Amino acid sequence: MTRSPWLPLGTRPDADIRLVCLPHAGAGASAFRLWGKGIDPRIGVCPVQPPGREKRRKETPFTRVEPLVRELVAEISESVAEPYALFGHSTGALCAFQAVRELRASGGPMPVHLFVSGRRAPHMPLERDDLAAMSLPELAEFLEKLGGTPAGVLADHDILGALQPLLAADFAVNQGYDFVPAAPLDIPLTAFAGVEDTGADGELMAPWKEQTTSDFTLHELAGGHFAILDRSTEVHAHVAAHLSAYLRRTA
Repeated sequence: MTRSPWLPLGTRPDADIRLVCLPHAGAGASAFRLWGKGIDPRIGVCPVQPPGREKRRKETPFTRVEPLVRELVAEISESVAEPYALFGHSTGALCAFQAVRELRASGGPMPVHLFVSGRRAPHMPLERDDLAAMSLPELAEFLEKLGGTPAGVLADHDILGALQPLLAADFAVNQGYDFVPAAPLDIPLTAFAGVEDTGADGELMAPWKEQTTSDFTLHELAGGHFAILDRSTEVHAHVAAHLSAYLRRTA
C-alpha cells in the first residue's frame, strides 16, 4: 500500500472505493484505525495524519485551514486512486469541506461523496476559544465538557501541557475560519449529528444542505460530540449504504 506522512496507514488501492478520514482537533490517524475495522470490506479506510501529532509530532501544526488543505489536496491528488470519498469529524469536517472546494478550483480528482460530523455548517459562525491562553485546569474543564478525552489525561497536567499547543493550533484552524461564499458543491453530502452535541446537533448540522446541489442526508445519532466513534456500527452502515449505491450506479 502507498504510504506517506499524510496517509501513514496506506491508500488501499485494493479496495473498491476509498474513504479518506480527517480527524478532530488533537487527534491523528489512529482515531480512525480501529473505527474503520468494522466497515464494509469494499471500502478502504485511509486515515489522515496532519502535522503535529503521533509520528509527525515534531512537525509544526497548522493554525489556518488554507495551507493545511493545499498540502492535503496535493497528497490526495498524487496518492489516492479514484473513486474515493472524504469523511471529516469536527475540525476534520471543515478541512474536508475546504479540500473539496480546493480540488474543484484546481481541477483535481473530485471525491464522490462528502461525509461530515461534529461541526456546524461552515457558513454558520462559531464561538472562538483561546485554548493557548487557558490555564491547565481551565483546559481540563473545557475538554471535559466537550467529551471524548480520557479522565486520566484530564487529570495529568504534564500530558495536558504537552497537548495544549496542538489543541490550540487545531482550534485556531477550526474557529479562525472565515467563510467565503462560493457555488455549492455538486456531490452528495451526508452529515452526522450527535443529538446531545450542543455545538453541532441536528439543528446546527442541517444547514450543511445549503453547501450542495446534490443529495443531502442528515443522520442523527444518540450521544454527544463523539457519537460517530461511540456508535461506529451505525455510522458504518450509513456510510456503506451511500457508497454501495454509488458503486451500483457506476458498475
